[in-house]
Amino acid sequence: MLQKDGFFRNRRDESFRQNQPIAPAPVAANTAPAPSIEPEKKVDERKESKLVVGPDIKMKGVEISDCDTLVVEGRVEATLDSRVLEIAEHGVFQGTIAVDQAEIRGRFEGELTVRKQLVIQATGKVSGKIRYAKIKVEEGAELSGDLAVMDKSAPSIAAPKRVANA
Repeated sequence: MLQKDGFFRNRRDESFRQNQPIAPAPVAANTAPAPSIEPEKKVDERKESKLVVGPDIKMKGVEISDCDTLVVEGRVEATLDSRVLEIAEHGVFQGTIAVDQAEIRGRFEGELTVRKQLVIQATGKVSGKIRYAKIKVEEGAELSGDLAVMDKSAPSIAAPKRVANA
């Protein structure tokens, strides 16, 4: 038969459940007060936020924000505004990206804006609308679509200068 108090309560356990006050530790009579320690001034010590999408992971229909570095080893369909993008050799990113730096060893499809430097390694395949300040393309890489250099005299995202497709 079930007890009213519940399945797991046993009457023997109640003897151990006593609410006794905890006595404070004794204090020596002739001790000096602890010196006051001023809190250290904190410089903006914000840790870098890094998201790694592992090799067997698929993310779809997301907006990734407040991420300093995104490492794609799996497959991501998203919108991203970040500092650094790294697409691993077997990684795939489809969507819209605005980053400071990008290194692509895998595949990118979509709209890519790189405010500083875009590096496409020999195993990289990039296609879509590509805007960059500087670019480095290794031999063997594939690059296609609407490519343009960002105007350096204007703010971060500016009217692009047209270049021929690679």
